[in-house]
Amino acid sequence: MHTWLITLKALQAMSHYLWPPVLKAGLGDSDFRVLELLLHKGPTPVNAIGPKVNLNPGSVSVAVDRLYRKGLVSREECPSDRRVRTVSITARGKELFIPLFRQHASFVQRAFQDVSPEEQGELQKLLKKIGKRAEALAQEEEPDL
Repeated sequence: MHTWLITLKALQAMSHYLWPPVLKAGLGDSDFRVLELLLHKGPTPVNAIGPKVNLNPGSVSVAVDRLYRKGLVSREECPSDRRVRTVSITARGKELFIPLFRQHASFVQRAFQDVSPEEQGELQKLLKKIGKRAEALAQEEEPDL
C-alpha cells in the first residue's frame, strides 16, 4: 500500500508541475493528448484516437470538436466511406502546440534529471509489469455480460 501511495504522490506532484502551462494555453488534458497524437502520428481517423490516448469515444468527440472550434485541428470525411472522418493538426495547431510540447518535454526531463538512464529503464520495466498485472486482474474481475 505504501508503494501505491508514493506512486500517487509522485503523479500528483508531476501533474501540478507539468499542467499549468498547458492550462494557461487554453488546453485541457484530453486536448493535449489528442494534439500530441496528431503531431507525432499524423492524420488519424477519429475512431482510432481514443484507444491511442486512453479516452472514450465521447471524450474524443468533445475534444476534437473543441479543438476544431479553436482552429487547431481539421476534420475531413473519407471520400469512399462517409462514416470515416480523419482528424489532422492544422498549421495554427502546430504553431500553438509545438512550443508547448517542447516546453512540456523539457519539464519532464528536468523532473527526471536526478534519475539515471538505467534507473529510468528499470522504472519503466517495473511500471509496465505492474500495469500488465493490473490489467489481467481487472479482466478476471469483470462480470460476465
